[in-house]
Amino acid sequence: MKQLWAPWRVKYIMGEKREGCIFCHKPKEKKDKENYIVYRGKTCCVMMNLYPYNSGHLMISPYKHVPDFESLSAEELLELMEVLRRSMRVLKSALRPEGFNVGMNVGEVAGAGFGDHVHIHVVPRWAQDTNFMPVISDTKVISEALDATYKKLKKVFPPPEAGG
Repeated sequence: MKQLWAPWRVKYIMGEKREGCIFCHKPKEKKDKENYIVYRGKTCCVMMNLYPYNSGHLMISPYKHVPDFESLSAEELLELMEVLRRSMRVLKSALRPEGFNVGMNVGEVAGAGFGDHVHIHVVPRWAQDTNFMPVISDTKVISEALDATYKKLKKVFPPPEAGG
């Protein structure tokens, strides 16, 4: 029998499921630690993915609930890109990845779990993160608990006025 321990998932399994858009309701709650929001900017925020492809998997989303980038102002687009750059710098400092996957699934048919709220995924990558587990056992190993990664990233993210 194969066993894979993921004790941090019990909070989700046993917790109350909420309807609606996580990119809208989580920033409004002002519970950054509980919601794994590591950074708040003027027009967007950065939160950790609860079901990461790798440790440090971040999502950058505008506060405005829009389905595509065409619906954002020039100021919102610029801040999204500045926060993307800042997020990559923070991940390099805190986790030392060797590369990144940066992507956007725009629309539900493109694979977006929240197709009506545009967001950017930032996934740190290491040469060693590709191994036999996903290929042989269809299992992805996340090497660090979300709380531990949150603490590392929160220490390194500079405030918005500190520059990127």
